[in-house]
Parts: sequence; structure tokens; C-alpha cells
Amino acid sequence: MKITINNNGDIYSGPWGFLAQVIVLTLAVILTTYFLPDTIVRVDSLPTAILTAVVIALLNNFIRPILIVLTLPFSIVTMGLFVFIINAVIIMLASSLVPKFHVNGFGGALLFSLLLTAVNYLLEIPNRMMRRPKYQHSDKPVHDSHTDDDGFTPYEEIKDDTE
Repeated sequence: MKITINNNGDIYSGPWGFLAQVIVLTLAVILTTYFLPDTIVRVDSLPTAILTAVVIALLNNFIRPILIVLTLPFSIVTMGLFVFIINAVIIMLASSLVPKFHVNGFGGALLFSLLLTAVNYLLEIPNRMMRRPKYQHSDKPVHDSHTDDDGFTPYEEIKDDTE
């Protein structure tokens, strides 16, 4: 007996997608803490970075959509810039949940979230390139029995008989 969790053939969804997200986010957390001084953000060890990535991924998947819906008027007024505040709140929540992950204040959380977003985007580029749809280029025009020489579907002319 074979149990199929995901039948659409997308290997990036489901538990494997979450695992890939955590791995990329762990690398992003490590690189971001490398670029920022210890006075702003500090991750004590690799297991702490992994736990931080798991907590941020879970908060992004479950809490962030609720916060976005609740603060939709602010996001509309600020033309989407309020999402940066939501990201900083997510980082502050992660900092309070993970014991050895320390962020110095809201400004540090905002700076960390901005840099983390940029690093995460750069690390996700290969994944996006692999998931991009493949287009087939052909020099030959498509000839079908229902199309004319230019590839357009034939149409029927309507004549006005009232003249």
C-alpha cells in the first residue's frame, strides 16, 4: 500500500518544502548575524540558528498571515511598508521564544528582518530558477487543420443584407 501525501508532483510543497525553507532560512540567519554586530543580534550556536529558523518559519506560516489581515488598513495607507513592521514583530517574537537568540530592541529587529529578507531572497534564487516553467521555442509555425496560414482561427464574415 502506498500513501501519497502530494499528488501534483511538486517536490517543493508539503513537509519537504518546509524542510527546504528551514535550511535556506538557517543559512540566511547565519549569514545575517555574520554581517551584523553582536550588539544588534546574537545567535550563540548552530543549533540555535536552526531553532531560530524553525521558529521564524512557523511564525511566518501561521502568525504572519493573521497579522497581515489585522493590519490591512495600515498596510494600505503605507502602501505595503507596514509589512516591514510585521516582519520586525515576527523577529521579536522569535527572539522571545528562542533562548539563545538575542535581538537588541525593535530597531535591531527591523534591521535584522530587512537584511534577513534580502539574504533569504538571494539564497532562494536557485530554487526559483528550478521551479520556473520551461518554455519551448519553435521556429516552425503551428499548422492545424482549424487555422489558416497565419496561425489564426478562421472566422465567418457577416454580411448585412439590408442594403
